[in-house]
Amino acid sequence: MARALRVNHATVARHVASLERTLSQALFERRADGYILTSDGRAVLEAASLMDEAALAVQRRSDRSGELKGRVRLTLARVLADGFLIERLGGVHERYPSLDLELIIESKVLSLANREADVALRFGRPVDSGLVARRVARIGFAFYASPKYRDRIAGGETPALIGYDEDSAFIAEATWMARRFGDARFSFRSNSQVSQAAAARAGFGVALLPRYLAGSDARLVELSFGELPADRDIWLLIRPDLTKIPRVKAVSDFLIDLFWRETKLLVRGG
Repeated sequence: MARALRVNHATVARHVASLERTLSQALFERRADGYILTSDGRAVLEAASLMDEAALAVQRRSDRSGELKGRVRLTLARVLADGFLIERLGGVHERYPSLDLELIIESKVLSLANREADVALRFGRPVDSGLVARRVARIGFAFYASPKYRDRIAGGETPALIGYDEDSAFIAEATWMARRFGDARFSFRSNSQVSQAAAARAGFGVALLPRYLAGSDARLVELSFGELPADRDIWLLIRPDLTKIPRVKAVSDFLIDLFWRETKLLVRGG
């Protein structure tokens, strides 16, 4: 429970105890392996679920009133937000001026099921059960360096690499780089591909980057540096109860169209 809410266990325990005092009922049975709902707890959960569904029904009725307004929360990785998406979102505001877009940029995956966001863009095939998923794009990768660093390599210098820090093992490209270049020198490490691209421009070495981030950058040149990782898919995910909410549908349709129009940039870098 604490992990799902992104708070510590003491905070959860304190709130549970406060709720039990307020209701004068034991909602959980404390066991060595965790908390188990009591019969009173199950009854309270059922009532709370009904209240939650009623609140959502009111929200959906309001959303169908005609004008597209309100907030849509989109979660995605920083490199996709900063390196591609944000500068292309102006069309949403122009088309729907009363709609408010909130971007939640996280390296970890937020839960749509727990309503931490309304729409998610994720790399790789989704594992969430019960979510509406659509593959919207494919991302290609290549090696890049500054023109000066390319010339240094051509002159015989052993190239140094730019890669991820040790805490980024959950990222597919970080795992691939560690396997492919485990014994090589890494002159710069960062958990951000945007920072890695900046380091490549500054002449630190050779970086593996998404083609959309580096392919059209005149300050970087693509290098033939051997094997490349497989392309990665981007999936758009929505909770089923939100698919017919006009404001959410408007944003998701805009994203689907945007990725389709930018296919060449995403796969080949321009």
